Amino acid sequence: MSKVTDIAKVSVKGSFHVFWGIVLSTVISSIGTFFIANLLGPDNMGLYSIAVGAPALITLFRDWGINTAMIRYTAQYNSENNTAKIRSIFVAGLVVELAFGVALTILSIALAGFLANTLYNRPEIAQLIQITSLSVLSGAIVNVASAAFTGMDRLHLNSIMLVVQSIVKTGLMIALIVFGLGTLGVTVGFTVGGIVAGITGVLLMYPLYASMPKPPNGKLAIGETIKTMLEYGLPLSISAILLGLPIMFYTSTLIPTFITDNGAIGNYDIAQKFVVLVTFFATPVTTMVFPAFSKLNYRKNPQDLKNIFQHSVKYATILVVPVTVLVMSLSEPAINTLFPSFAQAPFYLMLLSISYILTALGSLSIGQLINSQGDTKYNLKLAILQAAIGLPVGFVLISQFGIIGVIASTLIMGLPGLFLSIGFIKKRYDVSVDWKSSAKITLSSIFTGVLTYLIVSQLPFISPIRLAIGVVVFVAVFMLVAIFTRTITRTDLGNIKTIVEGLGPLRKPTYAVISIIEQLMPKP
Repeated sequence: MSKVTDIAKVSVKGSFHVFWGIVLSTVISSIGTFFIANLLGPDNMGLYSIAVGAPALITLFRDWGINTAMIRYTAQYNSENNTAKIRSIFVAGLVVELAFGVALTILSIALAGFLANTLYNRPEIAQLIQITSLSVLSGAIVNVASAAFTGMDRLHLNSIMLVVQSIVKTGLMIALIVFGLGTLGVTVGFTVGGIVAGITGVLLMYPLYASMPKPPNGKLAIGETIKTMLEYGLPLSISAILLGLPIMFYTSTLIPTFITDNGAIGNYDIAQKFVVLVTFFATPVTTMVFPAFSKLNYRKNPQDLKNIFQHSVKYATILVVPVTVLVMSLSEPAINTLFPSFAQAPFYLMLLSISYILTALGSLSIGQLINSQGDTKYNLKLAILQAAIGLPVGFVLISQFGIIGVIASTLIMGLPGLFLSIGFIKKRYDVSVDWKSSAKITLSSIFTGVLTYLIVSQLPFISPIRLAIGVVVFVAVFMLVAIFTRTITRTDLGNIKTIVEGLGPLRKPTYAVISIIEQLMPKP
């Protein structure tokens, strides 16, 4: 178990660095969103959302699986103390991403007029799309740096990059609106923030690169490394394109085409920004489980892989599912506290959050497990299936039900692949979810969420007070329910104590919380 424990400690430490980066950068961005949304209003927020989303479809064709390959091989070589090879990984990844980033940025700028005039029937956003097209290139550089930091377990550098981006983006957005540039100013701020983040990422990558030993012959095998990375990553790239096409088709084509109400799109955009409250806890899990799984082989370390997988699902469920239900139950007072003019956003937020409940089925871990073991072609088959479902379902539902159809389509297209993957990992790797634990956590969360909603909806107070009361009620009730139904056990607390040892100053507060929970637990 020592190897499993060591991997878990590194993963938890990395997850913490991902967490604080996401939280801090999101808080900064949220301050900007608060001012921007209330100054621009739903209609202009809708236009901004379309302009930012337009280049995203082109971005799908930029990566070719290089970033995932960077994480996998960097983590593998680092765990094998074969760090000389990592130099070639860094350079090869940067070369490929820059090449495709430049080419696709030029293509996006060239297509801006067509998208604005012909596809979206909103000629006023052509210039905005041209500006946001630069995010295709800056995003490529940011992704390379992020992959390098993840593979090397240097997630604090990734968080620094995110925070820098948020500070620059938020500051510029607010300043340019104050100077009267409106939607144009917001778009410029968004784009410049990405460019600065890319430059920061490269500067932070260089010391890592310089600290690694040179290859024995002194030469970087760039061509050979690119070939190896593409052989692994190409199926993943095709999978990402197929999975992303329905989503991009919804946001970049169907939404602007079938939904003429810019206000509805603006409400949807605000709801998506609130979902980040859930991603605070989901993203660290998805970020760290892949390099953790990549350090193990299902043939050589079957029991270790099984333990790591089950624990990743269980503790991800403990973190993500209660937070998801909390956001759903308090969506109305939460959004009304900050954005009272966005009346449709609470309902959209509630629907958007549903997909994160699937964490209890392993949705955050299963795909990463399959990729880490090299079975990328299986995920490609699932991607083909999901695209085949998502494109026609999305066309029908969005044309008939608008934003609600977008959310429903996104949820529906992912379910078949998830259920098939559950069977695949059981058959191939002999690993599965701890179903009893997942059921307890989910049912405890839903019970607490329903009770919280019923209490808060009857309170005669303003939204901020109802929100605060709702959070207190949810946390208190969930903790009591989880303890007395043995959703959380003493063994879980012992495991958590062991793996949080690397959290530095947060270790003692975490131990204190665990101690309080232990005192509340029934005696064994």
